[in-house]
Amino acid sequence: MCTVATKSEQLSAFASRMDQAMNEASLMLMLSLGHRTGLLDTMAAMESATSEEIARRAKLNERYVREWLGAMFTGGIVELDAEANTYRLPPRHAHWLTRGGLGDNYASLAQWIGLLGSAEDLVAEAFKHGQGVPYSAYRRFHEVMAEESEHTVVNALEEHILPLVPGLTQRLEEGIEVADVGCGRGEAALRLATLFPNSRFTGLDFSEDAIAAAMTEASERGLSNVRFMLQDAGDWNARGQFDLVLAFDAVHDQIDPGRVLENIYSALREDGVFLMQDIGASSHTHQNKDHAMGTFLYTISCMHCMSVSLASGGAGLGAVWGKELAIDMLDHAGFSNVAVEELPHDDMNYYYVCEKE
Repeated sequence: MCTVATKSEQLSAFASRMDQAMNEASLMLMLSLGHRTGLLDTMAAMESATSEEIARRAKLNERYVREWLGAMFTGGIVELDAEANTYRLPPRHAHWLTRGGLGDNYASLAQWIGLLGSAEDLVAEAFKHGQGVPYSAYRRFHEVMAEESEHTVVNALEEHILPLVPGLTQRLEEGIEVADVGCGRGEAALRLATLFPNSRFTGLDFSEDAIAAAMTEASERGLSNVRFMLQDAGDWNARGQFDLVLAFDAVHDQIDPGRVLENIYSALREDGVFLMQDIGASSHTHQNKDHAMGTFLYTISCMHCMSVSLASGGAGLGAVWGKELAIDMLDHAGFSNVAVEELPHDDMNYYYVCEKE
């Protein structure tokens, strides 16, 4: 027999859900701290240990470590032997929370919570004036983005991403012209330039700090086949110069994403390919109801992706522009032959393989 919850039971259930949400949000902040301070990596290499032993190994203040461990224990991340007063990070958790783990590093991903929260006051004001919040308000954006890119893009290029385009690896080995639009600190371009010395790579981004960091890294590595340009992709005029254009999690942030896609089409040679990684979601909100990271995606869009575009007078497309709109915009830019792929290492994004015909 089916029973209907009373109003009181419904109220109580929702309050319990809010309690859980507060705890989980707090846990993300603590996981971020555990990642940034190296505590999670330290504990992964230790057996059960006291807070003093963990702090000493990590070269951190014991009082802070002890309080952090309290959050980790009550949050179900570490185990506590109350009699011995020792803590342990189980290997099954370290798998998902450490730099040496074999799975996605959720502690690294947790950094987004603090980064977005740092701009909350400005975003709240933007709700009133509608003009967005500039990139400069997000002090650690490129640092955190670089870590995310390391896993989803840089480390997956050879095994997962390049094989999406038949024959691309061989062409890169022989030597082609490649552009990386919205390259950030240039991690992908730098890796590709190292792997394929016969090809030439150009990274472009409108962030001065990111381009400066990329140029410094290229110089330190002694790479002569990669260059970086301070360039708004909406004003990019490179007609028929490239065999391959890449854009990793970058198009939806642009001031004028439609124009950027048109510029990319124009920049390609007749047999060129555009390979775009972007958020794996639907353009229709109701179809994202059961998305595993739906709330996070709309949050990061509201707090950053949409807002930085609006701050420059842009379209404010947002991170959750979705596959349907992406395909429409690609078609409008000239890409009538588009394949949408999913890769096992990256459950957050779609990969669009767009041929210029």
